Amino acid sequence: MTEIEKPSKAEDEYFARQELERRKQWAAERAAKMAAEEKLRLKELHFMKCPKCGMDLHTIELHGVKIDRCASCDGTFFDKGELEQVMQRGGGFFARLVSIFH
Repeated sequence: MTEIEKPSKAEDEYFARQELERRKQWAAERAAKMAAEEKLRLKELHFMKCPKCGMDLHTIELHGVKIDRCASCDGTFFDKGELEQVMQRGGGFFARLVSIFH
């Protein structure tokens, strides 16, 4: 009967490293997937909700720019660039108003 050759220590180490790398990659992919899912969940939870009172926001038009308004607390919220657009289209009043805060 022939003797079965046992893997060398170097072979054992090689396969152990390969398995470790596969597990690390799997864990990183799983963490990235979970982070993306959590980001989406939070967006769905908070999308078009008033940051002040938590009620639904409704879109209104002001000088041709669509902005978000809360019917509950009357808060008005601008997305990036919307305030500048309203200032350009709305004339001097909005420019003076904003200059108070700069």
